[in-house]
Amino acid sequence: MVAGTKVVFSKVLIANRGEIAVRVASTLQQMGIRAVAVYSDADRAALHVRAADEAYPLEGIAASDTYLRGDKIIAIAKAHAVDAIHPGYGFLSENAAFAEACRDAGVTFVGPKPDAIRAMGDKIRAKESMAKAGVPVLPGFVALPGDGIETIAAGARTVGLPLLVKAAAGGGGRGMRRVEREAELAAALEAAAREAKAAFGDARVFLEKYITRPRHVEVQILGDDHGNVVHLFERECSIQRRYQKIVEETPSPALNPKTRDAMGRAALKAARAVSYTNAGTVEFIVDESGAFYFLEVNTRLQVEHPVTEMTLRRDLVRLQLEVAAGEPLPLRQDDLAPEGHAFEARIYAEDPARGFLPSIGTIRKWVPPAAPWVRIDSGVAEGSEVTPHYDAMLAKLVVWGRDRAESLARLRWALARFVVLGVRTNVEFLQALAAHPEFEAGRLHTHFLDQHGIAAPTTGDPPREALLAAAWASLRTNGMAASSTEAAGDPWRDATAWRAF
Repeated sequence: MVAGTKVVFSKVLIANRGEIAVRVASTLQQMGIRAVAVYSDADRAALHVRAADEAYPLEGIAASDTYLRGDKIIAIAKAHAVDAIHPGYGFLSENAAFAEACRDAGVTFVGPKPDAIRAMGDKIRAKESMAKAGVPVLPGFVALPGDGIETIAAGARTVGLPLLVKAAAGGGGRGMRRVEREAELAAALEAAAREAKAAFGDARVFLEKYITRPRHVEVQILGDDHGNVVHLFERECSIQRRYQKIVEETPSPALNPKTRDAMGRAALKAARAVSYTNAGTVEFIVDESGAFYFLEVNTRLQVEHPVTEMTLRRDLVRLQLEVAAGEPLPLRQDDLAPEGHAFEARIYAEDPARGFLPSIGTIRKWVPPAAPWVRIDSGVAEGSEVTPHYDAMLAKLVVWGRDRAESLARLRWALARFVVLGVRTNVEFLQALAAHPEFEAGRLHTHFLDQHGIAAPTTGDPPREALLAAAWASLRTNGMAASSTEAAGDPWRDATAWRAF
């Protein structure tokens, strides 16, 4: 423990992998806390293993045998005197049973209480509690056990078309079907229930009004065990593909001060309704008129949390740890004043030209951009193996500017200089998105990519940095650089007679 830190933990296990495990480890180590990693057989040489102070194996490869095995993770924690477990996002982060098992084992779970996770994990229950708390919710209909198609169709008429059939549990677009005509309802109910049962073990579905051109705006919340709760303002997350976020920003270009204040107050109502503690996100749908409606609560740290950190100059992981240790929040709502504008772009190992299929292989060259107000949260390095076993996200590119125009210019600059060789990535696709005039104007909605047909360029010269790296790789392969001991694998320091044209 270092001087000035309040946290009583001496050792924290990170029940995750990739960039979030590396990111959590960095805060732990800055606080004088030992970071403990776990890893599957496929991740033995992964960056998050090298970044940790200790690392222990989870035998197996599949997530179901490794990162989703709470019993294995808790056994490692107990065997190695771990004080707390940080779940990151995904995997076990929103698993109430795992949070409960940690508590029963005497290990602190760095997240909300199991009851809050359960309350928000069930979308039907969550909507009911939010409506009671005075949070705006979309019109909907919940079918009771035994209700026939006639009863459900009558409920659909009260909601109005178009509508969504949605799974009561889970997320990520699974167990979701859009219904344009009443004749489509029966098939949509059957398909959504079947998919929900397979994905979440829960076949319950409900109906919800469909907003035609919605924005997806979320509010970061943080609560402690002493009754304090604050919101850390909003993030715009409307740029999505197949219900998965790709680019996020804060502040949202859609909100005026009045709406921003109202949404923040609604998020606080949502948090207080379930006595929320630790970090979470209240997600809203915003229609074209500017009205907003509760969508769900993510009971964990979000992938896009760095944009909030950039504009507030706060470390959300540190705050999570302090709250989990029983400390009161070290800030009040009046202390929080965001500054400037931040974007996050997710870098994936995927091939946009082939329908965004995952790309696997060895990363031969990894040269992320480096400049003031440019942050890279990465789970890989040069030489890392990208396997088909887990999520394809390699890194997050986060930039800050004094306003949206400056931040967007910095995002474009950074994307143009992000060099990855060995696997296909979505970097050029992101460049095309960031250059689109409607994106620049901030006229965003969740169907933006489909409407505008954003695609990666298929012609044009590669970046100069990529040409240099490729030329060097070719020279080394042909043995032309064998005599240059000074170069030591770096083309920018090579002394042999070659240059890029």
